[in-house]
Amino acid sequence: MKIVWHGHSLFQITTNPEKNNQVQIVIDPFDKSIGLRVPKLEADILLVTHQHHDHNNIKAVSGNPFLIEGPGEYEVKGVFIRGILSFHDDSRGKERGMNTIYVMESEDIKLCHLGDFGQKELTDEQMEKIGEIDILMIPVGGNYTISLKEVAKIMSQLEPKITIPMHYAIPKLKIKLNPLNRFLKMFGIKSLTPLNKLSIKKKDIPVDEAKIIVLKK
Repeated sequence: MKIVWHGHSLFQITTNPEKNNQVQIVIDPFDKSIGLRVPKLEADILLVTHQHHDHNNIKAVSGNPFLIEGPGEYEVKGVFIRGILSFHDDSRGKERGMNTIYVMESEDIKLCHLGDFGQKELTDEQMEKIGEIDILMIPVGGNYTISLKEVAKIMSQLEPKITIPMHYAIPKLKIKLNPLNRFLKMFGIKSLTPLNKLSIKKKDIPVDEAKIIVLKK
């Protein structure tokens, strides 16, 4: 499995759920108005966590993908996907609306993308639906999503083996978010060398010690 981050909440995941069956998954393509360059994207499966312009630019993705825009259970080309209802704020969606958490399973690896999650914590029902996960993609830039205190709470709830931060301030982004170093500082990390991509197999998932991995845009 290969995970590439294109900035903000946009990920491209390449997986081989079965032999000779490569599947491309794209999550939350943004509109160029946010200041970032929209990469050339092609997908078999396209996930949209919520209908804000920095997450739902489906026209940017070619390949006639299977589009998922909300809660439910799906199996597409050997990849199992569960969309779980959540809120973009801590007022049950009254401020910013709804958000879908996506859990994806392929190659015996379980990933969770939280989208623009805004609740103070996960509910018992959400926790049950998410289950145990290997890789968590979580927003850490605050302002429009959870605070750092809430990030730490949710990480302790889910106990992922690998956490990939997303949705934070980067050069050219016109949306006001906090920088990555505030998140890293919370864990006593001065800096991490970003990876161009994360290439991983089930046997590479850490067992004893959780890791934070930063991806380069």
